[in-house]
Amino acid sequence: MKARVILQLSVVYVFVAWLSACSGNTNPEAPGQSGDSANKKQSASQHLAFRTGIDLSNAYSNLFLDSARLEKFIDREKIAAETAEEIRSFYNNRAFQFAWFTDSGFTEQALAFRSLYDYDRDSSAGRRQLDNRLDKLINTDSLVPAANDSRIVSTELMMSWRLVNYLDKKFTAEEERYAAIENLVPYEKQSASDWIAWIKKNPVQIGAKNVWYRNLEKSLQQLADIEKKGGWDSLPVTVKKYRSKKNTALIARLKRRLTTAGLLQASDTSAEYTASLQAAIKKAQAQYGYAHDTTLTAGLLRELNVPVQQRIHQIVINLQRMIWMPDMPDKEYILVNIPAFKLYVRKGNEPEFDMDIITGKEGHSTVVFSGNLNQVVFSPYWNLTDSIVKKEILSHLAKNKRYLEEQHMEKTGERNGLPVIRQLPGEWNELGKIKFLFPNSQQIYFHDTPHKWLFNKDQRAYSHGCIRLAEPKKLAQFLLKDDSRWTDQAIDSAMNSGKEKYVKLTSGIPVFIYYFTAWVDEAGVLQFRKDIYGHDTDIAKRLF
Repeated sequence: MKARVILQLSVVYVFVAWLSACSGNTNPEAPGQSGDSANKKQSASQHLAFRTGIDLSNAYSNLFLDSARLEKFIDREKIAAETAEEIRSFYNNRAFQFAWFTDSGFTEQALAFRSLYDYDRDSSAGRRQLDNRLDKLINTDSLVPAANDSRIVSTELMMSWRLVNYLDKKFTAEEERYAAIENLVPYEKQSASDWIAWIKKNPVQIGAKNVWYRNLEKSLQQLADIEKKGGWDSLPVTVKKYRSKKNTALIARLKRRLTTAGLLQASDTSAEYTASLQAAIKKAQAQYGYAHDTTLTAGLLRELNVPVQQRIHQIVINLQRMIWMPDMPDKEYILVNIPAFKLYVRKGNEPEFDMDIITGKEGHSTVVFSGNLNQVVFSPYWNLTDSIVKKEILSHLAKNKRYLEEQHMEKTGERNGLPVIRQLPGEWNELGKIKFLFPNSQQIYFHDTPHKWLFNKDQRAYSHGCIRLAEPKKLAQFLLKDDSRWTDQAIDSAMNSGKEKYVKLTSGIPVFIYYFTAWVDEAGVLQFRKDIYGHDTDIAKRLF
């Protein structure tokens, strides 16, 4: 297999070299193209040469593109010569490996880019056709892309065409544009130290004011310095909870560990459970997403025991995600971080309020995207998706004919051979008493829940993919604050009326949903969370 891929890459290299040599003209001009444009095009083609030394053992993606299919695509779509050269450069730099697919599905960059151009309302050629295709593939269970699948190849090339068009508008300077073409999508596995050097050398980001990226990059260097000094020691984990007066040996080692992380002053070296240690434990709990009650638990010790190199890997992975973030708007917006189980309402850089959330459980992973919240629905029906009906409801109906009645549900018709089922408004409704809509093809939205006790847990991945809110009324008050008709009493009344009511917002509010397991909070504290969907584990295999 490896020999076949190397042979394929060699053929690609010869083909590209042949294109450059033909007739002494690197790129035939498109009709009406000026000489200046041709010169720019020629310099562009020389900017990113074919990258050698990449094969299945070190490539980011394990799918490789046939260069002849790229040329057929360019001819079929009648892509302008200058744009075509930028697409060729994109694949030259990658040794013609796929950017948007691996054999296990979409790359994270594909979903991040989809979210980005949705937010920027990009109007590239073929927008609707590509969006429809992406929606269908994203919602396909067990998608297994193959390099010879014409549907996958066409989607891959359309995404790259869209990227080049997007970057042409985003970066007018050719040097910046080609730096983005070269570095936005990873192309090769590297060691952690190589990635640290790469990040210093290639500060390419979509958002010029991306404080998320800049702050996390500073923390990366701090951890790199700790690693150079030998990292930190591991702590013993023997029981679920530790009593402060019976673990003096552990306390002394814990103090050294917290001092290394900068959470405790170096002067506190005793084996006593001091007030300063208690404060440091509280900081550590906040850093790893545990309740801030100063209780020393096995879970917290396991987080502290994660080796510094693994934390460096975690930061590199999240920096790769943050590259694709747009600048946050100066107006009001909502940001959700899935692994943190938090919703943040902000106006520019100023916090309005935060809220605990419940996200999708494994198998119903809440996707990463941006949208525009434009409707509030009081006393909603819960319209069950076909997949929920098929996987969960039909089996109950087979055992109990009164199941729908007992669950306050009703059948309203049939679709695709399945009953169409909805749950009536009321205190039993799985959406609670209110939901918030931001249209998207994955049918994700915010909503209330009757299961309030779930918010008492540190790990909160339970829903079918939508996002449950701990304080939905608070969000409704915020969204409707400029409408004098929606007093607190009116909101309460609508939430408890038992009659579904849609309220369209005068102006929508941007919503961003991200998957960050490492970031720096607004107090300047480096935060880590569990990789609840295994995304970090998957991408680490491709980066390192």
